Amino acid sequence: MTAPTAPTASTFLATNRGGGLLSEAIDQPIGARIALAGYRLGLAPSLLTMVNLVVGVGTSAAVIALAGPMRRGDVPALAVGLGARVLWHIAYEFDCADGQLARVARKASAAGGRLDILCDVAVQIALVSAVSAVAVHYQPRTPTWLVAAFAGGWMINLVTSILAGGAQAQSLLTSRSLPVRLVKLSRDYGAMITLMGLGIALIPRYLVWIMVAFTVVNAVFLAASIAAATAKSLQPAGE
Repeated sequence: MTAPTAPTASTFLATNRGGGLLSEAIDQPIGARIALAGYRLGLAPSLLTMVNLVVGVGTSAAVIALAGPMRRGDVPALAVGLGARVLWHIAYEFDCADGQLARVARKASAAGGRLDILCDVAVQIALVSAVSAVAVHYQPRTPTWLVAAFAGGWMINLVTSILAGGAQAQSLLTSRSLPVRLVKLSRDYGAMITLMGLGIALIPRYLVWIMVAFTVVNAVFLAASIAAATAKSLQPAGE
C-alpha cells in the first residue's frame, strides 16, 4: 500500500480563499509556508489564530501609544509606519495560514471558525483605532463622524468576506481580468494595510484624507451591494 504523499506549500496554497491581487501574490503564499511549518510541528490551527491576534493587536496598540510622540517629532513616523506595515502583514499571514492548516489537516471546526472571526474583528478594530489615532493627532479638528464612518466602512470588508463564504455568495464583479482585479485592490486587506502603513510612514499629516477616500469607496460599494441584493431578492424564485 502506497503511503500518502506529504503535503507541500502548494497543497496549502491551493486551499486558500483568495482575498485580492496583493493578498494572493504575497500574503497567501507566505501563509501557506507558515501553515506547512505548523503542520510539520503538529500545531493546532487555533494557535496560528492567536499569533494573528497578539501580533495584530499589539502592533496597533504600539502605534496608538506612539501617535503623540510622532506628532511631536520625538519618534520618526517613517519607522513607526514601516514597522507597523511589516507586522500587520505578518499578523495577516498567520490569519491566512490558520484556515489553510485547518483544511489540509482536516482540523476545521465550528469553534475554530468562530475563534478566527472573533480574532479578526479584534485585530481590525485595533488597526482602525491606530490609524484614527494618528490621523487625529496630526489633524485635531478631524470630525468624530468621519472616524465613526471610517470604522464602519472598514468593517464592511470584514462582513462581506464572511458573507462570501456562504452558499448564497455572489460578487458584484466576477471577472478575474487584471483591470477588474486592480479595481478590487481597494477591497484587498493586504493592499489596505499596506496603504495605511505607508500613509503613517510617509504622509501622517494627510492620513485623514486616506480615511476620507477609503470611506467614500466603501460607501459606494455598500450602496451598490444593497442595490444588487435588492434586485436579486425581487426576482421570481428559480430565476
